[in-house]
Order: sequence, then C-alpha cells, then structure tokens
Amino acid sequence: MAQASAGAPQPSDRNGSNAKAGAHGAAAHAGFWTLVIGCIGVVYGDIGTSPLYAFKESFLHILDQGQGATREEVLGIISLIFWALMIVVTLKYIVIVLQMDNKGEGGTLSLMALAQRALGKRPALLFLIGVIGASMFYGDAMITPAISVLSAVEGLRAVPMLGDGIDPFILPIAVGILVGLFAVQARGTGTMGRYFGPITSVWFVVMGALGVMHIVREPGVFEALLPTYALSFMFTHGWLTFIVLGSVFLAVTGAEALYADMGHFGRRPIRVAWMGLVLPALTLNYLGQGAYVLGELGEINTAYAASEVAGETFEFTPFFLMAPEMLRLPLVVLATAATVIASQAVISGAFSLTQQAIQLGLLPRMEIRRTSETQAGQIYMPQVNWMLLAGVLLLTMAFGSSTRLAAAYGISITTEMLMSTCMMFIVIWKLWKQPVWVASAIVAPFAVVELIFLSSNLQRVMSGGFVPIMLAVGLLIVIWTWVRGTRLLAEVVRRDEPLSKLFEALSHHPPHRVRGAAIFLTGDPDTAPAALMHNLKHNQVLHEQIIILTVKTVNMPRAPESERVKIEDYLPDVKRVTLTFGFMETPNVVKALTEARKHGLKFDIMKTSFFLSRRTIVPSEKSGMPLWQDHLFIFLARNATNATDFFHIPSGRAVELGNQVMV
Repeated sequence: MAQASAGAPQPSDRNGSNAKAGAHGAAAHAGFWTLVIGCIGVVYGDIGTSPLYAFKESFLHILDQGQGATREEVLGIISLIFWALMIVVTLKYIVIVLQMDNKGEGGTLSLMALAQRALGKRPALLFLIGVIGASMFYGDAMITPAISVLSAVEGLRAVPMLGDGIDPFILPIAVGILVGLFAVQARGTGTMGRYFGPITSVWFVVMGALGVMHIVREPGVFEALLPTYALSFMFTHGWLTFIVLGSVFLAVTGAEALYADMGHFGRRPIRVAWMGLVLPALTLNYLGQGAYVLGELGEINTAYAASEVAGETFEFTPFFLMAPEMLRLPLVVLATAATVIASQAVISGAFSLTQQAIQLGLLPRMEIRRTSETQAGQIYMPQVNWMLLAGVLLLTMAFGSSTRLAAAYGISITTEMLMSTCMMFIVIWKLWKQPVWVASAIVAPFAVVELIFLSSNLQRVMSGGFVPIMLAVGLLIVIWTWVRGTRLLAEVVRRDEPLSKLFEALSHHPPHRVRGAAIFLTGDPDTAPAALMHNLKHNQVLHEQIIILTVKTVNMPRAPESERVKIEDYLPDVKRVTLTFGFMETPNVVKALTEARKHGLKFDIMKTSFFLSRRTIVPSEKSGMPLWQDHLFIFLARNATNATDFFHIPSGRAVELGNQVMV
C-alpha cells in the first residue's frame, strides 16, 4: 500500500496529507475489526457453546442429592462459573499467557519450544510436560464435537411440537451432522470460514439477550457475581463441591484456543473480542439461566422428585427453556450451527498441532494438503481427520447423551492447562528473568485452581474419564516410541561412511561422470547419504553436479527468510545445501531450492534427479528398545508418508534407493 502511493502525486497541502493518513488509518481500523469478528468464530467457538451444558450439569449434581436445590446453591454455582471464567480465562490467558508468544505464534508445542529456548536446552521433564499437554488436546478434539453437537440437538426436546417423540432421532441426527462435518474437511474452510465469525457473533448476542430476559425478572441473581457465594458453597458442601467443580470447569473448556490461535489473529483482537462481547455474553447467559431456575425452583424440585419416583430420566435443558416456545426451534438451529463451528475450530487445531509435532520429530510423516492458496494455516490431514471421526462416532454412540459424555470431559483439558502453567513458570523465570519467588507467586494461584479442577474431574475416571486418559497414554507411547526409535536409527546412520572420507577415496579412483545434477537428501550432512553410496555401488557413476541436501526444522514457528537457505561449497562440483523451516511450515523443497537460485545455486530442475534413501527397518534384540516397541516403531515407519510427497518433490524426478537397517 505504501509502495503504491509512493509514486503517486503527493498532495501539496496539509489537508491532503491528513486525508491520505486518514484513509490508511481507516483501512487498518477495518482490518482490525475483521480480525475481531474472525476470532470470535474460531477462537471462542468452543467456550461459546459451554452454556449449553456447563450450568445444567452443575445444577443436576445438586438435584441428585435428593433434597432439592436452594436459592443459595443456585447462586453458588453461578458464582463458581463466573469466577472460573475470571481466574482461568481472563487472568491466566487474556492477561498473562497471551504475552508469551513464540515469534507471534502460540499453542502447547510453541510454548514448549519457547520454554526450551529460555532454558537453552530441552530437559526430559520439559519434553514430557509438553508432550502430555499436546496428547491431552486430542482427547479434547474427540470429545468436543461429540458433546457440543449432542447438547445442541438435545434442545429439540424443548420444542413443544416435538416433545419426547424426538428422543429416538436425537442420536442419529447428531451422528449425521458429525459425519457431514468431517466429510467436508477435505474441501477446506475458506468458503464457510468467512461466515463463522458473523454466525458466532449472532450466537453470543442471542445468548446475552436470553439472559437479560430472565435477569430483569430476578435481578437478585446479580448477587452471584460476589465471590462470597462461591466461597460459601465450597465451604458448606464438602465433598459435593469437588463433584460440582468437575462440571463447573466445563464453562472454561476452550480457553486454550485463545493462545493456540494467537498467530492467526493477534493478541489484541482476541482480548478485545473477549472483553467486548464474549465475556459479557457468557456472564449474562449464565446469570439468566440462574434467574430462570430461581423463578421455577419449586416446580423443578417437584418435577425431579417425581421422575425419581417414576424411575425416569430427568430431562432438563435450562438454556433452551429460557427461550419463548415459538423461538426454540430457531434457537436449536443456531445452537447446532455454533457447535459445528466450535467443532471445526477444534478439528483444525488438531491438524495444526499434528503438523507441528511432525516437524518437531514427535510423530512420523503424514500427508498434509493445503486447502487454500492464500491462507498458510489452512491444511487438511486425511489420516488425522478419519481417526478423529472414528473416535468421535465411537464416543457419541457409546455414551449416547451429553450428560454421560460430560463425565469424560474435563480431565484432558485440566491436564493440558496444568501443563501450560508449568511451562508458564519457566518462561516467567528464565525468559522474562524474574526471581523464582515472583514466578512462583504469579503461577501458584492458577496451579492451585487447576489442581482443584483436576482432582474433581479425576472422580469421574470410572464413569467415562478413563477415555481421554487412555487416548493420551496411547499417544504418549506412540510419541515416545517414535522419538526413541528415530534416535537409535540416527545412531546407526552415524556409523555410515563420512562424506569427507568418501570423496577423498573418489579423488584417487574417480567414477564415470554423467551430465546433469543430482540432489541427495540426508539427515546428516557429514555422513555419506545411503542413496549416494548405492548409486555408486550399483550404477558406478556420479553426476556432474552433486548437491547434498539437508532439511532442518528449528524451534520457531517460521524460519527467518535470511536463514532459509545455507549453501556451502564443499568441493568444486559438490555443494552442501541446508534448507531451514519452522515447525508450523510445510517443507516445500522444490520451492525453497528455486529461491536458492538467488543465493547462487545454479541447476536446471528438469535436468535434476532427487535421490532419496528408503530404509527397511528390521527388529534387533540389541536395539535398546523392547521387542514390542521395535515392532511399533517399524509399523509407524512403514506407514509414514514417503519423503517424496512430504517434501513436495516431483515424483518424475525422484529416485528411491533402499537398504536394510537393524534397529
């Protein structure tokens, strides 16, 4: 924009300059509000659907005691929810964590890389903390779509014309929506994504309006904003407090998205959206649900007691019951749209996290497809997509209702938050260079709150909480096996012939040279690539121009352009080239090599062959891993996407030469 105007005639008067500056400021202002609306759809989709089930599940625990709920208990629950939002979301994420950007990016693995940079190394404990946090996210990615969509579709029970007759169709409708959601992932979210922000903004406005409708009838509900009601509930209800807190925590699920999506929107739009719309709308809605229950408290207690006597399930959806009867069906449709958007955000987050894990060497290579030519963050990973769908459908059909799914929800997210708190401490202490006692004082309140939430959620292990734990443990085993196996494999490769020794021998007995260039990919630029050795052994030739190419990933979201390409003249006809990518980038080797021409690398892509080493791994009793882990590593390696596709190398120019390696 500045370049375009540089060559234009400049206004001769001061008013003209002010007009130009004003136009630029207006454009920047419009762009900022576009980001605000966009982040409302992506960042706040998950936490924005929590009112569908958070208060309901918390209140049902009170009713389950069989003595009926009281006014003080209702106000206590609302107070707990409000202060959870203030402490966990506003203070921790909005005020503190958003300051911990890794070159503008956020997320669990970004925070781990930032903490690693602060320490100057990656100790095993930090690695374990980061991996546990990332592993727990996948449990969230499976449960969020299931519980969100189910809770929205269950709102059909509140529609008078449908009533109980809709019950047999709720699960099939939810399954159909979920299958459709995952089926369209391959097309990307570019077209529909532009509507996510406006739809979710309408959702928040409607939630706030519903709350106001009932608050005006019960203005006394504002007393719940006092922390005394939360503290009184905790001190007077003993063990029940821990049970209720497990459901109260559902109100802050999705808070991690504020940090994870910071790179897409920036911290200021996220903060403005939270303080300007999201927090007020959530607060008004939770107060409105409390006001509705207070107004109907006698009838609710009576209806619950009657259902207990009859041995029936008590169906209670205060969110939808707040709406006038004629507006409930449109509200269900809007809620379903909001839950689909929330699910989309979590699915996209799973794709992004997996890409980061692959680039950091935590998982084997998987197929990554770009779904947008302009938006770098829009990717699709088929393997991850279908595995998530299988898990989501299994959870949906196994649990059958949002109430039963709520028992499985929470453990993964509380653990993920606790891991981020641990890494927060390292960043404040080492990177921000604060004394240990200052870092401890800042982090301790959040750690205490999250430990309380975690302990309350751990009570649900036998009633469904084992699901995210099993998922996380399984993923931890996979990551541990892959990291350990690749290290052992690297040690085997290091025993190969050094590159310097190979070319010294070739100088005495030069092989036949053929025209063109050959690029040999290798993970260790000091070791002769296996493909080069096999080419010499079987074809007994070398190309006129040889490039030893290494692709490196750094602990930054995106590598600086100045460090993208490093060219070293190893011998007159041999060059060593290192391409550097960040952990949020897809390594496109051909594109990077084309850019390398600006740095003096000369080659014709149509006369260049890429030689890659394909190793067949066989288990060994002396590998350093148990035999079962050997077989798991071999399975992962065999099912990894081949290097040709992953590095975007033209298949017509690639030659793969294999050998057998014992690990």
